[in-house]
Formats: sequence, C-alpha cells, structure tokens
Amino acid sequence: MRKKTTYTLEDPLKFKQQLLQWSKQFEEIAWLDSNNYQQDHGEFDALLAVGAFTAIKTDYHQAFAKLEEYQQTTKDWIFGYLSYDLKNDVERLSSKNHDSLDFPDLYFFQPQKLFLLKGDELEVQYLRMLDDEIEDDFTQISNLLTNWPTTSTGESKTDNSQPKIQSRISKQEYLQKVGKMLAYIQRGDIYEANFCQEFFAENRAIEPFKVFQDLNELSGPPFATFLKLEEHYLLSASPERYLKKSGSKLISQPIKGTARRSQNPEEDLAIAEELSNDPKEQSENVMIVDLVRNDLSKIAKKASVNVDELCKVYSFKQVHQMISTVSAELDDGIPPVEALRATFPMGSMTGAPKISAMEIIEELEQTKRGLYSGAVGYFTPNGDFDFNVVIRSILYNAAKKYVSFSVGGAITAGSKPEKEYEECLLKATAMRRVLT
Repeated sequence: MRKKTTYTLEDPLKFKQQLLQWSKQFEEIAWLDSNNYQQDHGEFDALLAVGAFTAIKTDYHQAFAKLEEYQQTTKDWIFGYLSYDLKNDVERLSSKNHDSLDFPDLYFFQPQKLFLLKGDELEVQYLRMLDDEIEDDFTQISNLLTNWPTTSTGESKTDNSQPKIQSRISKQEYLQKVGKMLAYIQRGDIYEANFCQEFFAENRAIEPFKVFQDLNELSGPPFATFLKLEEHYLLSASPERYLKKSGSKLISQPIKGTARRSQNPEEDLAIAEELSNDPKEQSENVMIVDLVRNDLSKIAKKASVNVDELCKVYSFKQVHQMISTVSAELDDGIPPVEALRATFPMGSMTGAPKISAMEIIEELEQTKRGLYSGAVGYFTPNGDFDFNVVIRSILYNAAKKYVSFSVGGAITAGSKPEKEYEECLLKATAMRRVLT
C-alpha cells in the first residue's frame, strides 16, 4: 500500500521546476507535464514518478502479454513506454532497419515515489518508506534553487567542437522515396502512409534536463515528457494523445495537418483558417479518423464509437495542428492492455490500410523507429491509463553519446514531395534549435 500525503502549493509553477531538478538523482524518471494547456480530457497538470520498486523490460516477443501480466500483478501505478516496433508483436512484421539508439522495445516501472499535481494541490504517494520521508523530501524540494546549467560539459551552446546534427538521408533521397510511396498509392496498395526520416549526431554529449527544459519552453505542448530509464532518455514536446482510458471510456485524439505560426496576429489567424479549410489536410485527417474508429471497434461496445470532434485546428507555440477526437466504450471483460494492443501502433503514425502501410514504411525508411512514434504514459492502480504519441521528441543514449530525432508526415495521393519535405523541416525546428 502507498502512503499518501497532500499539500497545497503557493507557487505550483516554481514547484514543478524544483521537482524536476530534484528528480535528477534517480536512475528511473518519468515526468509528464501538460504545461497547463487547456484540454478537455486531462486528469493532472503534471506527474513525476521516480525510483523503480519493480520493472519490466523486454523486446517485442510476447511484449503485450508480458505487460498485461505485469500490470495485473502490480495493480499499482506503472510508468513507461511502448516502442513502435511492438507492431511485430501485434502483426507478422519485422524491423530490420539501422538502429543506433538500442532502446528496449518495452520498458515500464513501478515507482517508489510519485507526485501528482493538479492546480495548487499536490498529492504525494510513496511505497515502502521511512516515517518522515515524504515530509523530508517535500522540504528538500521546496528549498531547491531552480538554476539550470548551460550544458553538461561546461561548454557554451555555440561551441563548434560538438558534432553537428546530420540527416540520415539527403533531400534528394527523401524526394525519391516519397515518389516511390506515391507509386504505391497510385497502384492502390495504400491510401496513406506516414513516412519519416532521422536526424542524428554521434559522439555528442548533451545535458538532457537542460535540453528538455529548452524544448519545453519553446513548444509548451500538452503531452511533454522527460523520461530517463538507465542510459536511455526521451525529451518529448508531443502535442498528441494516443489513447486514454477512464473507467470504460476510451479517447483517442489523432493529429493530421500542420501549419506554421506567424508573429503577425492577422497572418497567424489566416494561416490557421487556411489549414482548417485545406481539402488535402482534411482528407488526411479523415482517413486516420476512420482507421482509429476501425481499431476501436475491435474492443468497443457495439455502436459506442463516436467522432466527437472532426478536423478542429488547435494552436501551439510552434505550429497549428488539425486534431480530431474519437471516443468509445470499452467492451465488458477486455483488459486495459488489450485496448492498447488492439489499436497499436496509432493510425496517425502508420497509415491505411494499416498493415500494408507499415510494410511499405519498413521498406522505404532508413532507420528503425524504436521509441519514436511509439507511446509514453502510465497505468493507474484501477487500470485506467493515458498515453501520448512520441513525436517532436529527442532520443538520447547517454552511454553511446548518440542523439536522434525523427520527423515525418502523411503521404497521400495529393502529396507534393517538395512540400512534404518542407513540412518535415518545420516539425524539426524546435528540436534542431535546442541542439544547435
């Protein structure tokens, strides 16, 4: 059983910074931050889970079955990730592309220390603790100074000795590969597929906490994540929810459709309006909504799948996004993990038809996706969960000093390769900026 204590905070924003600073001492960290973004389905403003009491780490073989057993056995809070390559557990697929990150395919842990923040209310839950441990930690956190280092190595950000970010494929190769994908679409093999490319640096030391803070400051998304599991780091500014379960209700919020922001208010409004009325972007979004509806129907009560919101444009610091909301009632007797397995990987990062799209993605992409376009989130003790989509994210293997981020977009019959490439660069802006 967890010991619980509640506090009322004078300055929640300051305490969030102190909390993340304090977490640096732990080997396992999961920090989820909504950045106070106004959304209809958020349970918490921020969550911090640190210190593994138990953990599960595995490759894709029987991964969902192992996760289900772990979740049902612990019946506690667990935090972690599902990598994109768990597709190989769901379908007869493989992942043979280049991989320099070496993340496990699935990793979850049961935290010893848990902090749940909503408004100015903080709930602290500890497992197996000393009598005054919560109070002692709270005092220590509250007294921390929130000054962040410039970099882990003491070098300035403009130091040119650090290896530069480079692309895994050239622009010309990208355009050729999109051309091949368009040929598959014209042949009728697929209607849409998400095609991604990797940007990376080898032998590059970064200060993960500082880079995450910079990325989060630039983007301010509703599903920001700092994840540290041993030497593996995820620094994510994701705007997208994959799947949330609350009681028997399921919510998925796929994103398809991206446009730049402008500092000129009138121009910015016009850009958002243009995105909202763009037939190509609407078509992309509707195709993925249909795919999500189909996935949810496998595990939903009959006639319970609904499109609550279709192609609505939301504005974030860096970009405008077209988002839809699909809901369903989970059928009786279906375990929480099965809801994830039946809908994974998410439609917004695959395409339609889903299996054909994933096969073509594997053929044309150069890099194993790993955690990119997978999901990070948590389960509660009663089996509810909430997971994001891992996009707009930096992945880092500290042992190998390998830094990576990937970007992509949906390719449809109406896609123009040059414009798709420009959209990739737009999505890469924040990650590239905090790393250069």
